[in-house]
Amino acid sequence: MKTTLKSFGLATAVSVLALPALASEKVSIGVPSWTGAQAIAHVLGEVVTSRIGGEVEYVPGNNATIFQAMDQGRGDIDVHPDVWLPNQESFTNKYVDEAGTVTLSSNPYQGNQGFCVTQDFAAAHDITDIADLGRPDVAALMDSDGNGRGEMWIGAPGWASANVNEVKVRDYGLLDFIEPIRAEEAVKTARIKDSIAKGEGYAFYCYEPHAVWFMFDVTMLTEPTFDPAKYVMVQPSDDADWYEKSMVATKDALKDVQIAWSNSLVDRSPAIAEFFANFQLNAEDVSQLAYQISAQGRDPAEVAAEWVNANSDRVDGWLGL
Repeated sequence: MKTTLKSFGLATAVSVLALPALASEKVSIGVPSWTGAQAIAHVLGEVVTSRIGGEVEYVPGNNATIFQAMDQGRGDIDVHPDVWLPNQESFTNKYVDEAGTVTLSSNPYQGNQGFCVTQDFAAAHDITDIADLGRPDVAALMDSDGNGRGEMWIGAPGWASANVNEVKVRDYGLLDFIEPIRAEEAVKTARIKDSIAKGEGYAFYCYEPHAVWFMFDVTMLTEPTFDPAKYVMVQPSDDADWYEKSMVATKDALKDVQIAWSNSLVDRSPAIAEFFANFQLNAEDVSQLAYQISAQGRDPAEVAAEWVNANSDRVDGWLGL
C-alpha cells in the first residue's frame, strides 16, 4: 500500500511560510505484527506525508526481514518502528555495530515484559508468581484441549521475545505443566476474551506499553529478579543450536525501545532521516495508540492522523520548527 499526500513543510528546510517537499522524499516503513509497532509505523508515516510532504509505503515484515532490507539499503524497507533491546540485539549487533548499515535512534522509550493472567483468575486461585503456573491445579484450569498441559501464549512467530519465552518455560521448570504456544497476537487477544467469558484460566506473554492494559483487567506475574548470570540468550539468527545453548531463569531487564533506519536513507531522503533522528514517543503514547487500534478496532492510519493533529507542538519539535 502506497500513500501519497501533497502537502507542504520540509523538516529543517521549512520556514514559517513552509516550502514544498522535494519529490525525492520517500520512505518504506516496515510494519511488524504487534499493535504497538503498527501504531508507531503509522505515526511515522503520517508525519512524513502530512508534514514533510513525502511518499510512504507500508511493508509488513518480521524482524529479520526488516533488518535485512535496511541493511541492503535499496529502499525496500527503510525503517523498523519498534526495536526492543536487548530482545533484538542479535540484529542490532549485526547491522548497527558490525555492518554499520543501520542507525539506531538515541531516543528510546522504556518497555517492561513478563507473563500475565487475568486479575479474576489470579485472585480466585492465588496466582501471583510465574512458579504458580506449575501447580497441577492451575495448569489443569488452563488446559483447554485436554492434553494434560495448560496453554500459554509466548509470542508470535518471528518474535525474538518468543524465543526467550520458550527458553524461560523450560528453565522455570514448567514444561511438564505448560505448553508454550506461538500464534499471531490477534489469536492471543481473542483467547483472553474467550477465557474471561467462559471463566477459564489462561496465561500469556505480556508487555508494557500495550493495549491489553486498557482492554482487560490483567496482572503481571512476578519472576526472579533480573540476574545477568542467569540470562544467557542465544537467538536462532546467531546459532542453529540456540535452544540448547540458551539459559534464561530470570526476569528480563527493562527494555529500551526505539526506531532504527537504513543509513542509505540519509542520501535518498535526508529530511525524513533527520526527522527519524529527532522522533520520540513514550510508553503512554504507544499504549493509547495501540488501544485505539486493538480495542476500538480503528484504522491505524486514522488513529495516527488524529494523534499527529492533536500533538502538533511535539511534531514541530521533531521537525526542528
